[in-house]
Amino acid sequence: MNIKLSNGFTLIELMIVVVVIGVLAAIALPAYQDYVMRSKRADAKSGLLAAQLAEEKWRANNSAYTNDMTDLGYAGANTQASPDDYYTITITGASSTAYIATATPVGSQLTNDTECANFVSNQNNDQTVSGTLSATPKLCWNK
Repeated sequence: MNIKLSNGFTLIELMIVVVVIGVLAAIALPAYQDYVMRSKRADAKSGLLAAQLAEEKWRANNSAYTNDMTDLGYAGANTQASPDDYYTITITGASSTAYIATATPVGSQLTNDTECANFVSNQNNDQTVSGTLSATPKLCWNK
């Protein structure tokens, strides 16, 4: 009686494994990229919160809000990078009673996140966005 030992995989078995890996990658990669894009939105929220806190601190010691980011302790006068550099933070329309803080995406976030492009907040913490989800900003601010 001859017993033939098999040392390895057949070509069919190998091709089945390659197809399964390809299908899993085709499903997982877009989901992962979407998750990464949405997670970078937290950088905009963090940058806006820091700017808002600095504005309120400035307003507590002065008679009006300020557009000058150096007054708030930032290096740049007009814009400031968010903590992870995915957004730039600007403050406009500062007066004795109001200001508008905007987080604008830069780099890959600018091209990838068309749903929630710019995050905008003001002294009352009214939260809006520009982009395809601008009609429902809570979807962007809560994601």
